[in-house]
Amino acid sequence: MPFTSLGLSPALLRAVSARAYLTPTAIQAAAIPAVLQGRDVLATAQTGSGKTAAFALPLLQLLQHASPEKPRRVRLLVLVPTRELAAQVGEEIRSLAQHLPQALKVAVVFGGVSINPQMMNLRGGADIVVATPGRLIDLVDHNAVQLSGIAALVLDEADRLLDLGFADELARILALLPARRQNLFFSATFPPAVQALAGALLRDPVHIDAPAEPEGEPDITQRAVAVDAGRRTQLLRHLITQNGWRRVLVFVATKHAAEIVADKLRKARIYAEPFHGELSQGKRTQVLADFKASRLKVVVATDVASRGIDIAQLPVVVNYDLPRSAQDYLHRIGRTGRAGESGLAMSFVSAGTEAHFRLIEKRQGVQVPLEQVEGFEPLPAPTPPTPEAPSTGGVKGRRPSKKDKLRAAAAADRSA
Repeated sequence: MPFTSLGLSPALLRAVSARAYLTPTAIQAAAIPAVLQGRDVLATAQTGSGKTAAFALPLLQLLQHASPEKPRRVRLLVLVPTRELAAQVGEEIRSLAQHLPQALKVAVVFGGVSINPQMMNLRGGADIVVATPGRLIDLVDHNAVQLSGIAALVLDEADRLLDLGFADELARILALLPARRQNLFFSATFPPAVQALAGALLRDPVHIDAPAEPEGEPDITQRAVAVDAGRRTQLLRHLITQNGWRRVLVFVATKHAAEIVADKLRKARIYAEPFHGELSQGKRTQVLADFKASRLKVVVATDVASRGIDIAQLPVVVNYDLPRSAQDYLHRIGRTGRAGESGLAMSFVSAGTEAHFRLIEKRQGVQVPLEQVEGFEPLPAPTPPTPEAPSTGGVKGRRPSKKDKLRAAAAADRSA
């Protein structure tokens, strides 16, 4: 099915051609006609499925039919969970809108940076706002943006919005929107909280489930290495050096771990930087720019980077800490093996996390053999005490200490 069969205008087809989109993805083929008909949409869509174009193309076409206003009134609102995804979505919407006969103003707003430039940019209004919920509330409180004219609302990665604790902000934003509007709801997963939000938001939606197409399956080799938790950083340094990895995205569980691991790698003369939500937006932007330009070898990141970041030709992802869920695991490893490239996803598994890794395997329906790297084999688990070999205390080793011998001698004297 070509894009020309979806009812898009010549200007939008020109934009599609300029971005080298050959044929619609599954989500685009299903969503574009439904959105053009004015329907609400409930879509299961993974990262990399082409969902931004799936909602941007038809909504841009609908916006063109509206009469221009001065000052501009926000008619399309796109809510996203992270700063990086906001910037990415805004950039793609601007690119798709560049050939339209009527120029549209796209404002991208997010926290972590000064609010003043964003307020200045919104003077005179905007046609489209792409925002993280917290910063949008700040702008509403400063009377910098009005939401009463919204004709269409898009929730992108709704599950991630709720995971990051935006439920209260979402409720407040929804209360400010007009009751008559088109709603598009995209989520990779549908836990109960997401289902409840979709049920309250959507009216007779078109349901779209867009699985990855066979020809689009990423070429990702999954490996798992057994290693003691305390030796993971040493193993990481060894693998980077031995394999000559040019760029590596390392996932950890906390911002503290990101700082510590990056610092240890730098001390080993491996150029690494942490990446987490507590960094300033300027720092996060600089780290990603350096990483994409190969000026930086390793980025040690929390899950803030697992969605919405498109890093071309990223060869390796390492799960230093295992993710909380199989879905988060898929999003993490999906940072490699993109755009037809092959990739490697390696997970470090300790004795304490092996059961969790097996659960991730089961949820994926795959089996990943647990390997060992020479020189980094995990220590054997201590042998539990038995009547024939009682415990010696377990602190000072198996040989009894001088105090143990004295106690044993005293006990023998008492029993004699």
